[in-house]
Amino acid sequence: MEAIPALVARFNQGFDMVVGARTGPNYRESRLKSPLRAILKAIVEFTANRNIPDINSGLRVFGRQVAISYFEHVSDLFSFTTSLTLAYMMNAKFVDYIDIDYKERIGRSKVNLFRDSIRTLQYVLEACTYYNPLKIFVLLAMMCMALALVSLIGGIILQVVSAFVLGVGAILLSILVVAMGLLAVLLKQIMNQRP
Repeated sequence: MEAIPALVARFNQGFDMVVGARTGPNYRESRLKSPLRAILKAIVEFTANRNIPDINSGLRVFGRQVAISYFEHVSDLFSFTTSLTLAYMMNAKFVDYIDIDYKERIGRSKVNLFRDSIRTLQYVLEACTYYNPLKIFVLLAMMCMALALVSLIGGIILQVVSAFVLGVGAILLSILVVAMGLLAVLLKQIMNQRP
């Protein structure tokens, strides 16, 4: 609680949201949570296109009116903090982080690791699809191009016609995926212009 005045003071300097990034010896992660949190952090940072020190911290200061404008597209469950952070960052809002000393937890966590991780991943994908759809489609197109490259090289080296045909098909598929991404961006722009 002693960190709240510092967060409020930073918020009053002109930031749209200030988040307390948990640090200290009590902020330890289990062997199971640590790799899952690292994967989630990488996905969220890829989506937001910036470094995020703490994606799940609930200690944050933000303006009510701005936050409410995103409520239609954020989670109302465990993933609220992650989805709100993405909504702010993907709409070019100014978000800052201040290190806070994480005290030892009293009681048990109500987080279901598997269920809440899947739910958070779902909201991250939804946020990326809603705020920056081209990023998802380009990622899918890159995967298709990687498959095409492997298939073409394998088909040429091993002289397997079907692998070569698969490679050509994957190239065409990647072009279609990018075209769908551009259509998704156009559709989002049209929807944003509606009153």
